[in-house]
Amino acid sequence: MMGRNIAGPRREARIRRHQRVRKSIAGVAERPRLAVFRSNLQIYAQVIDDEAGHTMVSASTLDGELASAVAGKTRREQAAMVGRSVAERALKVGIESVVFDRGGFQYHGRIKALADAAREAGLKF
Repeated sequence: MMGRNIAGPRREARIRRHQRVRKSIAGVAERPRLAVFRSNLQIYAQVIDDEAGHTMVSASTLDGELASAVAGKTRREQAAMVGRSVAERALKVGIESVVFDRGGFQYHGRIKALADAAREAGLKF
């Protein structure tokens, strides 16, 4: 089976979508990019300044302070908690407005829950 990708066609398609979107989305210091990645069990969010190549703030279900809080919650509730957390951390360092990068994932379910919670916590996008 030469030439077969181990990652699978669904992952390849997501990466292609993400690359296509990233051509037009870039985070700058004034308006950084809120990048979201989800795996089957975890969800991660980072606020990134692409000009400097620097992650300004991040949150995930594996964070020390969030890990204990997300235990026993549904994955959508966990995503909302991560969204609130990343928004609070961003506001704390003076970031009020971001560009949302859904990472090639469909905007529904956990991705939407994270985005809605970040908006409710005061982040503008």
